[in-house]
Amino acid sequence: MRLLAISGSLRRLSYNSALLDAAAEYGRGVDFVAWSGLDTIPAYSEDLDEAPPAVALLKDEIAKADGILVATPEYNASVPGALKNALDWVSRPFAANPLRGKRVAVIGASQGAFGAAWAQAELRKILQTIGAHVEERGLLLAHAQHAFTPDGRLRDPDAAAALAAIVESLVQHTARRAA
Repeated sequence: MRLLAISGSLRRLSYNSALLDAAAEYGRGVDFVAWSGLDTIPAYSEDLDEAPPAVALLKDEIAKADGILVATPEYNASVPGALKNALDWVSRPFAANPLRGKRVAVIGASQGAFGAAWAQAELRKILQTIGAHVEERGLLLAHAQHAFTPDGRLRDPDAAAALAAIVESLVQHTARRAA
């Protein structure tokens, strides 16, 4: 099984990318593929006849994936612009977009007290509108600047268990859908 991991952050030392790295440890027998090209995708424009190469690459990675795990930070109580822009590109043409029918889980980390709750809610709405099957379970990792050990593991056993359960659920639902 192939899971595509997408971080909504462009930061080099992103807590959301670290959260995806931690999630990869829970996918036994799963090929976790991290995609980190948000910064290569130009602003969406309906005037372009053909998607730029970076968009085509993302669409191809989504199409090849059995399921997707997205980790999002929260910027101004919403989804980061680069992530929203990428999803706008991927959603076209709407009826044939590679997220349609794809199983997706949403998690997020923030330095604040709410763990990117609003961004995750917005992202779920966007993904459902595009046609993805979004997992109900999510992870709100608050105070992310204190959440990781030096080797990248989650300090809180409850957060680690929740992350493991999300990955397991995504894998199970994706496998069931493929069967």
